Amino acid sequence: MSNTAIHSFTKRRTQYALGKQLPFSQEAAANLIQEAIRQAPSAFNSQSSRAVILFGAQSVKFWDLVKEALRPMVPAESFGATEKKLDSFAAGAGTVLFYEDQDVVKGLQQQFAAYADNFPIWSEHSTGIAQFAVWTALAEAGIGASLQHYNPVVDEAAQKEWNIPASWKLRAQMPFGSHEAPFGDKAFMDDAARFRVFA
Repeated sequence: MSNTAIHSFTKRRTQYALGKQLPFSQEAAANLIQEAIRQAPSAFNSQSSRAVILFGAQSVKFWDLVKEALRPMVPAESFGATEKKLDSFAAGAGTVLFYEDQDVVKGLQQQFAAYADNFPIWSEHSTGIAQFAVWTALAEAGIGASLQHYNPVVDEAAQKEWNIPASWKLRAQMPFGSHEAPFGDKAFMDDAARFRVFA
């Protein structure tokens, strides 16, 4: 069965070999990312997802902040590998920082007390969906990306650097750019261990 959504999903792969070229302008890329997040569903239509989109030197600056945050935490003899990995993210055209607005979560907890324990969980669902939506939209446009999680070590530095509201909680980072290497084969676990269908 042919399905355009599934076809788009198959294009979404982790790309670590990133370059600085984009198939269109930074403005168009930012608009694409924003629209993907705008169209991503959220519990109670909370729209709790937030994003900071960094291009060029601003993106490099973010990965430098990560590097400096990790330097005291990683043994000196191992830091070379860490630095190389972070430099590969900085080599891209930009980075999306995904946040969840905790003021929205707290407001829903107060408004719907019976579901209060669930709203932080549903917020995590929302950011995951937003991340997948952006990643798929970038892939469909021929842009490579990967998903990283250097929070919370870089949270404070990023908040200060870009004046990010205190209520925004960093959940993930997505470096993106041109494909500088082909993808390898993707392995899938056995369907029998993963799915059960009853009719």
